[in-house]
Amino acid sequence: MSLSIALFAADARAETAAPGFHRAAAAAPIDLVDPELRPMLAHIPPLDLGNDNLQAVRSAQFPPALPSPAVQPQDRFIPGGEGNPKLRVVVLDPAPERANKPAILHVHGGGLVVGKPEVAIPELQQLSAELGVLIASVDYRLAPEHPFPAGLDDAYAALGWLHGAAAALGVDRNRIAVMGESAGAGLAAAVSLRARDRGVLPIRFQLLRYPMLDDRTVLHAPPAHVGTFIWNARSNAFGWTAALGREPVIEHAPAEAAPARAVDLGGLPPTWIGVGTLDLFAQESISFAVRLVEAGVAVEMSVAQGAYHGFDAMVPQARISADFIASWKSALNRSLNAD
Repeated sequence: MSLSIALFAADARAETAAPGFHRAAAAAPIDLVDPELRPMLAHIPPLDLGNDNLQAVRSAQFPPALPSPAVQPQDRFIPGGEGNPKLRVVVLDPAPERANKPAILHVHGGGLVVGKPEVAIPELQQLSAELGVLIASVDYRLAPEHPFPAGLDDAYAALGWLHGAAAALGVDRNRIAVMGESAGAGLAAAVSLRARDRGVLPIRFQLLRYPMLDDRTVLHAPPAHVGTFIWNARSNAFGWTAALGREPVIEHAPAEAAPARAVDLGGLPPTWIGVGTLDLFAQESISFAVRLVEAGVAVEMSVAQGAYHGFDAMVPQARISADFIASWKSALNRSLNAD
């Protein structure tokens, strides 16, 4: 869920969850957390996301955009996926007059049930200026009101718009990456799978920060030291149940809904994937990276010792966060500016 849950937790302290799912038996000992990441946890109350507090979480305030001279966000409205004639895309363009810029389709986190592009806008403003890249962040439809494939359809529609409007936007359509955090990273991976299968919208690179990839994670109790902080097993169960329109089952789920279920990962774009060792998504992220390697996809991976979900967004000044951020920015920059 990334930055979303940290911003919203103070406004939604009630602990609720879908029935039938249970918290790990013991809390993660704080001494496993990187020392620089510990103080932030004192400001984030425990949160089990569910129907009882979903609207409170959604109504929390987003961080303001950075003032000028930072790159300023602009709303665009485009046709979305099926049933969504008006999809909002927030565009950040550091040089509107320049042609042949690289571009990024950004998909925000939020467990598939909360969030908007605004949750990441300050970070995206800085990234756009630093890399000289146009960024389009998609305000996709959320579950449970809009279960799969609504969010994916919207994200893929935004990718199609970036390609179709490339000349007008000054974008080089051969240098378009997809990126996301948490649920947004899972959707970014699903967009890459769909783009590969349909073969009409090339993607240069995918950047997956602690991605939410596998609904089957819900079906196994995590170790006590994993997934206790920020995004836990009960919230994860709620997010997947809302997105799928049913509780996860081991037998099946659409691969486009849960990219870890895709049988073949060959032909996907070069990938950077990163996660913390205390993150609920650690195992599924590492497994996905291994499968990409086995499929012949170029992969870089960063596993941050003692880091919980969304740590780099919440405590960017920590040494471990700075190293993590430098890794994904370097990989993204090299890919988008490669000949």
